[in-house]
Amino acid sequence: MLSPFLPAARRAGCPVSPPAPVRFEPPPPELLSCSLTIPGESCSGRIARNTVRSALHAHALEPLAPAAVQCTGELVAAACHLNPGEDLYLSVRYRDEALRLIVYDSHAPHTHPRIAAACDARRRSALRLLSIVVRECGGDWGFGESREPGGGTRSWAVLPGAGARAYGNVQPD
Repeated sequence: MLSPFLPAARRAGCPVSPPAPVRFEPPPPELLSCSLTIPGESCSGRIARNTVRSALHAHALEPLAPAAVQCTGELVAAACHLNPGEDLYLSVRYRDEALRLIVYDSHAPHTHPRIAAACDARRRSALRLLSIVVRECGGDWGFGESREPGGGTRSWAVLPGAGARAYGNVQPD
């Protein structure tokens, strides 16, 4: 007879989770795949930066954090500024020795060429700091029409692992 002091799930014959390992081994960096939806509000930058920092820590990629957190904040801030109040989708992946940060917002492309050019210039200006960080890391960045079903704009940055590590190791003069 099972003890009445056991949890109900155990008495019912449900499987019990195995005990947690004594020593935590982080998953390989290539398994870093994190995405979340965040509100297009002023608090979103902080949420996104903390999420990226935690994901990098969990995958033993902390040396990439200074560049990644800065780029994440810039991508989210630009999306919030250009499309306030609308949800944003953040995707973080580590593949082929590079960190990929993508922010999707619902700002649809303009059909009129002059308005589209002005909007692109505004977004490029909002991502000026991002471009500097990415260049320092030897990476790439951009934005354009989202290929997702909901449409909108996709802004992204690719940070090579070696470049992002070097960015975090810069010593002041």
